[in-house]
Amino acid sequence: MQEETLYTIAVTLLPNVGAINGKRLITHCGSAQEVFREKKTNLMKIQGVSNGIIDGIGNREILLRAEKEMQFIERNNIRAISFFDNNYPIRLKRCADGPVILYVRGNTLPMHNRMLAIVGTRNATDYGRQMCEKIISEITDYNVGIISGLAYGIDTEAHKNSLKYRLDTFAVLGHGLQTVYPAKNSSLARSIESNGSLISEFISGTNPDRENFPQRNRIIAGLSDAVLIVEAAEKGGALITAYIAQSYNRDIFAIPGRINDKYSIGCNNLIKRQQAYIILSGKDIIENMNWDDKIRNNVLQQELFYELNEVQQRIIEFIRDESGSDIDKISENLNIPVGRLSCELLDLELKGALRCLPGKVYKAL
Repeated sequence: MQEETLYTIAVTLLPNVGAINGKRLITHCGSAQEVFREKKTNLMKIQGVSNGIIDGIGNREILLRAEKEMQFIERNNIRAISFFDNNYPIRLKRCADGPVILYVRGNTLPMHNRMLAIVGTRNATDYGRQMCEKIISEITDYNVGIISGLAYGIDTEAHKNSLKYRLDTFAVLGHGLQTVYPAKNSSLARSIESNGSLISEFISGTNPDRENFPQRNRIIAGLSDAVLIVEAAEKGGALITAYIAQSYNRDIFAIPGRINDKYSIGCNNLIKRQQAYIILSGKDIIENMNWDDKIRNNVLQQELFYELNEVQQRIIEFIRDESGSDIDKISENLNIPVGRLSCELLDLELKGALRCLPGKVYKAL
């Protein structure tokens, strides 16, 4: 496993490889390690893989840098999670441009049944801060994981209030885990590690450069079931996150503001163009996402027989017989590949047929 992690990191370091081509290389060769053993003539047949990428495979400096990164993550208690690992977040795995590898530091992975991204302007107003706390306080009983980007303003409020109301929160960073940006949020970041995690696709030493943040935003969108924009100007990172989330078929929510407020223009425009649902309370999010347990159970009773495919019915029956089970045991007993099983389990969670408990144990409802 250590060797495969080393070579997976090395794949991400190849020049101009990107998330899509990195995954193509590993899939084609069967493992990251085999990428560095494959014949050049075979690599040239892979769609999208350029000569520059192939030439990089023969560069010894790539592996030396990967070894250095391995030492860094081991010293700093960081997990390197490959796209091909079982514990890679399934929502993000379904995104074509999901990162080849995630670096995660903290106690909890973003694998909750319900995941809400909350983003907005760095120049949060009193109104934005109040609305952010109001929404989070009103969803605290629904076991929602909160994702944001640790930036000043609304992101900071989202994390702080998640901690205040005891919701797990996850910060996706636009730089390596050797630092925290902005530095004033270092204490907040430590609290997040204890009640969620810090997440990045960037190797150590990567600075918080401007071009990294749109990449960061796609991870925020990909990890979520829905994205809430609390405050946003006419242009900015929060709207980029919303548009990316829309391309991933995530629900988009926005809090309205006064029409002459600079940092409400973005939200008001999303609502006006019917690109976002208007949100006035936490209850609006719960109802729109069908996260109310009573509603979910009623829907399940009415639709369970019709909605589950044959594989899902087998999964539910097995979990009920076992009074709960983990993914490896389900896969082994039902002879379902883990990749396929992960997708089916997520679908069952979204339908309300089962719940994922701590320790990745699945329990039928």
